[in-house]
Amino acid sequence: MRLDARDLEILRVLSSEGRITKAALAERVNLSPTPCWERLKKLEKAGLIEGYRAEINLRKLGPHLTVFVAAELSDHTAASFQAFEAAMQRYDEVLACWALGGGFDYLLQILTRDIDTYQRLIDEMLNARIGLSKYFTYVVTKPVKGHGVPPLSLIAGKLD
Repeated sequence: MRLDARDLEILRVLSSEGRITKAALAERVNLSPTPCWERLKKLEKAGLIEGYRAEINLRKLGPHLTVFVAAELSDHTAASFQAFEAAMQRYDEVLACWALGGGFDYLLQILTRDIDTYQRLIDEMLNARIGLSKYFTYVVTKPVKGHGVPPLSLIAGKLD
């Protein structure tokens, strides 16, 4: 799908304001509501917009701990990678998991109540024999920058 500047602007606005009304979105991207709605539907149909979410203020919800874990597998076969990746889907505490090239095999973002709960989760993963052989824990002490708006023009190859 070829994107023009208005498509990118629609995506940029939605990245930071997912609950914006269709009328307000149309006004922000300088389109009338019907063409804006058509573009939005086209972007959704093409899979460029995967969903709309609320950002939860976890500090107001209760104490929590964010941990990044660099994980190394004991075996580097395709079956081992597939088994580990399938296992990650079963742990609600694992918010994100990325396969890495060079060095560690995976980087996990884990959200849990406290360090004890985190350690129980790691112990469970080790006992589950999902291929985890080494792990390195990095505790987040404070957020510095969170869910930013992606540099869509740069990624799409359209420099302003």
